[in-house]
Amino acid sequence: MGSDSKMTILAEKRAQQNRNTPAYKRLEKLFDAGSFTEMDAFAKADETAAGVVAGYGAIEGSTVFAFSQDSTVDGGAVGKAHAAKIRKVYELAAKTGAPVIGMFDSNGARVAEGNDALAAYGEMLLISNNLSGVVPQIALVLGVCAGSAAMVAASSDFVVMKKDAQLFLTAPFITGAQGDSTEGAGSADNAAKSGVAHILADSEDEAIAKARELTARLPLNNLSAAPVASFSEADAADFLRVACENLDAADTDGIVDAVLDAESALELQKEFGKSVYAGLATVAGASCGFVATRRSVNGGRIDAAACAKIARLVRLCDAFALPVVTFVDTQGFVPSAADELAGSVREAAKLAHAYAEATCPKVAVVTGNAIGPAYIAMAGRNANADVTVAWPSAVISAMEPVAAATFLWDERLAGSKDLAADREKLVQQYVETIASPYEAATGGHIDDVIDPAGTRAALIAALDMLAGKRVSNLPKKHGNMPL
Repeated sequence: MGSDSKMTILAEKRAQQNRNTPAYKRLEKLFDAGSFTEMDAFAKADETAAGVVAGYGAIEGSTVFAFSQDSTVDGGAVGKAHAAKIRKVYELAAKTGAPVIGMFDSNGARVAEGNDALAAYGEMLLISNNLSGVVPQIALVLGVCAGSAAMVAASSDFVVMKKDAQLFLTAPFITGAQGDSTEGAGSADNAAKSGVAHILADSEDEAIAKARELTARLPLNNLSAAPVASFSEADAADFLRVACENLDAADTDGIVDAVLDAESALELQKEFGKSVYAGLATVAGASCGFVATRRSVNGGRIDAAACAKIARLVRLCDAFALPVVTFVDTQGFVPSAADELAGSVREAAKLAHAYAEATCPKVAVVTGNAIGPAYIAMAGRNANADVTVAWPSAVISAMEPVAAATFLWDERLAGSKDLAADREKLVQQYVETIASPYEAATGGHIDDVIDPAGTRAALIAALDMLAGKRVSNLPKKHGNMPL
């Protein structure tokens, strides 16, 4: 056979490969123009394509591995050949220290393969979880993501869903037939409300753009330095001082956005744990995670969902050595016997564990209330915060000021002719003395009381000082977080 014949055969084989599928086009959109290289292009399941396109390319010039399930081939059914292609993506990502992006669009397992199909999902789950915390993993749910595939997607660091996509363990029509019908079951909206989906996107293009943005915010792996981006800052000095004078009228999100680099905040899990504003951002161009309690939502009280939201972000940042900046203005954890019965104490302990165990740089800014266990877990120096500063408006107290003042000075109210007014005076005295930020600073419990207009400068100085932070924990396999 001559060389011309060999080239003819190659051309024929290439012609049989359909690169005009949604799966292939999604990968071309994901990567920098012309950088996508397909792997295992000739892999087949019996006589059909494997149902997934896999390969690597560049995002903002950095190597990233990705796979895209092809629902046009047997519904994107997952079988042995399908899983083998995905496994190679993860194996090469582990060898090279490059992120992995998975695009999920499959109706389920290749049933004809029986146990081989189950083993295929098992391989995907195993290698994905083993790589967790080593390289960033992003799941893009662009179609149906069902059963075991939903577990694989949810194991990623981030889940980005197109609004008309579906994600579920059990098909809604099955649960509905059993009398367990929930509005929106399996929908992207419900995935966002339950905290499974970090970001919802109106379109496929927007979802892919969010994946590119997330990748650009993160280190390539757990040993790489965080990326540095160009930035600008808002002229927010007057705004921050006014906010300090009237926190009840201030917008927590606005305060945070004014301190971080302008327009850099990328909020995560927006529909979950709504009393907390959290996500990724940059400060002086350097990537970080941020957490802020929302005073306007039930006094910033932290419920079980908010605890889980914060803990997940802190652990993500710790895995990739990103600093965590925490803005505290909360009355504490939600006081509810029903919530405690449902496990809120466990979730609060999870939050505290995540902060205490994290060795990444941690800076806290107390803008308003910092009450009891919530203060200890999120901003307390003794709970492993590296730097804690406070605004003059801060109130740092072991319990809510009304309860504390009454407990300490109840005898002063004996014989009062205007009990409400006198109690209010006692509370104000407590706030201005025992619970004042100056008292906390005097005792060494916080590092400084700062002019709100200087918050950004204080934050940049602290993060710069902590850039070389090195901590050695006690030797152990891992902590036993109260999950």
